[in-house]
Amino acid sequence: MTLFNTRKLYQKYKLHLLVWSLYIVYEVFILGLVTNSFRQPAAYLVVYLVSISTFYIYALALEKILRSDTKSLKFLKITLLIVAMIFAYVISTYILILLFEQIHLIAKNPERAFDKAFILSCIYRSLLYIGYATGYVYILKSFSDQKRVEALERQNLITQIEKQALETDLVQSQNNFLRSQINPHFLFNTLNFIYNDARKKAPMAADAIMNLSEMMRYALKRPEVSELVPLSEEVEQIEHLINLHQLRTANTVNISLEINGDLFGLRFPPLILLTLVENMFKHGNVSHSTQAALIRIEYSQSNLNISTINMVNDNKGKEHESHHVGLENITKRLNNFYKDDYIFRYYKDPLNRYITEIDVTVSNPLAKLNSFQ
Repeated sequence: MTLFNTRKLYQKYKLHLLVWSLYIVYEVFILGLVTNSFRQPAAYLVVYLVSISTFYIYALALEKILRSDTKSLKFLKITLLIVAMIFAYVISTYILILLFEQIHLIAKNPERAFDKAFILSCIYRSLLYIGYATGYVYILKSFSDQKRVEALERQNLITQIEKQALETDLVQSQNNFLRSQINPHFLFNTLNFIYNDARKKAPMAADAIMNLSEMMRYALKRPEVSELVPLSEEVEQIEHLINLHQLRTANTVNISLEINGDLFGLRFPPLILLTLVENMFKHGNVSHSTQAALIRIEYSQSNLNISTINMVNDNKGKEHESHHVGLENITKRLNNFYKDDYIFRYYKDPLNRYITEIDVTVSNPLAKLNSFQ
């Protein structure tokens, strides 16, 4: 063992050494002087060797039992432990005395015997040190519990501080959001001015500005993705998107939108329909001269079917290659809203057309209300 390790052990157990030293001095010298009775040094060695060993062995075993077992099992194990420690104390003390007599550290006493007086004396000493060890363990446990409580209080304080900081940030964000409302109003007022100015000089540019303005207005007022929105509003955005692409490509886009059934009052997760149509423009061929791209929405008897059909664009570069991220996101969102009560398919057919289909059962509260009236 190095000098460093020895010093480290001393720093760790110096309080133990001090307490035991004071205790032994008290028992050996003070009580010895009071009773005018002193034993042989080896006899004291036997007593304190067994007693201190009993103290630490019992303390370690008790600490382990208190940490792991249930209440009823703890009582049984502690009882068995006390009995075992008393038995070990009696036997080990007697064996050490005999050993020390053999090596002449203790004078032989023909009157010494393994009798009732010896056993009762050992039981008393063992119970005394078991009591000391029990108090020692529970003092350590109380310190440990106090540290744990202090740690929890510190953690709660930190949590409260973080919560307060988050609330402060939220208030700040809300204030920033309220201040930012000025910018959209300014933007829409400006777009409205440009639209009115361009309507006479460049009607196509004016239509593009109007469609873009409506899409931006919808994006700014759009609810959380966890809420349903009127499907008719999503359809309006699809119409604006188609118009913008028609204006951008000088009406070369060959795409049609079919709606069968009354969509009034029908609600649907936002952005799903818009994502499907954006994928058509981004990855498909929507300018085919004979095969028009198709967006079909059908609603009948609580069954909603949305399908898109477009020719596959084989001329798109790798930068426009689809990795199905948008389709996977649609699947997750449909699952969040409808669990297993939906069907979503996407595939390429033998005619080189890419097809997506959504079938879901939805309720229309306005339709039910009208049926009662």
